[in-house]
Amino acid sequence: MVPDMDNQQAIIIGAGIGGLTAAIALKQVGFQAIVFERAPEILEVGAGISLWPNALQALDRLGLAEKVKAIGEPFGGGTLRTWKGDFLMKSLFSPEQWVTRYGSAGVCVLRAELQRLLLDALDADTIQLGKTCTGYRQAESGVIAQFEGNIETPCDLLLGADGLRSVVRTQMLGESPLRYSGYTAWRGVAPSALSQAGASESWGRGTRFGLVPLSQGRTYWFATQNAPEGQLCRPEDRKRVVMELFRGWHDPIQAVLNATPNTAVLQNDIYDRPPVASWSRGCVTLLGDAAHPMTPNLGQGGCQAIEDAVILAGLLKSSPDIPSALQTYEARRIPRTSRLVDQSWRFGQIGQWENALACGLRNRLFQLTSAANMTKQLDPILRFEG
Repeated sequence: MVPDMDNQQAIIIGAGIGGLTAAIALKQVGFQAIVFERAPEILEVGAGISLWPNALQALDRLGLAEKVKAIGEPFGGGTLRTWKGDFLMKSLFSPEQWVTRYGSAGVCVLRAELQRLLLDALDADTIQLGKTCTGYRQAESGVIAQFEGNIETPCDLLLGADGLRSVVRTQMLGESPLRYSGYTAWRGVAPSALSQAGASESWGRGTRFGLVPLSQGRTYWFATQNAPEGQLCRPEDRKRVVMELFRGWHDPIQAVLNATPNTAVLQNDIYDRPPVASWSRGCVTLLGDAAHPMTPNLGQGGCQAIEDAVILAGLLKSSPDIPSALQTYEARRIPRTSRLVDQSWRFGQIGQWENALACGLRNRLFQLTSAANMTKQLDPILRFEG
């Protein structure tokens, strides 16, 4: 028997892209979903986020895909270049060809604008700000979420969508160190259309630079460099450091950096965690970076959080009880997300090679990779099987 979810309450920890998408999806299948966010306000932070066809297919289940496309800029397969601008791999598909093959092109949106769109799809009282989760305890029926101030809130389902350093994950799976990738990343948005048509990534030795078009004539960019962990620039130095690091690279990289406001450059070291065999206990489960944090090299971190939310909601609707739904959710999601964590890690390590001979060999291999072989690798990533 499929349960009646009316009056069943879900508490979601974290108001990021995954948590907000989960709230929308759970409400659509009948849950009373409330998002608890530790920040006192929702700030417009972050740069761009790439939503690949699989994420847009998932958002289409929620009736949101067309709204997201309206605030974003479509992109196709992108190009791969050397730091001098020589092509290593040209775009496999145009945005129109992606629509034919995958049902949608990719779309790049400003993270803050995507977050606002998701917030607008929820009632104002769905989000509870300034609420720091400290843990949970299983109850005879359901689960009790715990918050600072000795506050306890019972619910039928607790969903940890609280990111890379998830409190819910730590209680469930224990303390475990993050895995440092060996490189740091800068991100920013230039307010003018200075990039060449379409998305691109360029590789040097231990460094990479990416350009992605945004709506309203803006350009999202990202850059990486091999570096010791924790040696971040001062905020006022970030733009200067990146401009010096990528001086002499092909156009329009310097122009894009120069057009980026000094205060709009972000930096963070890149981490993930090795995949796990389980991320649910009773009526508690994880989603997005709390469950399967991955490096950004395949552009799938946010996409997989969206997939998680849509698939979890569907299983809760069709399963006999919540624990059964969560076990099926694990079985469906862990194999896919584990593969992507590993693939993204490997791709990033190859992109960050420093040895001149190894980089030359790497570049030649990418030049020789056929479109058919690359398509074969992309197909399982970009198709949403919900």
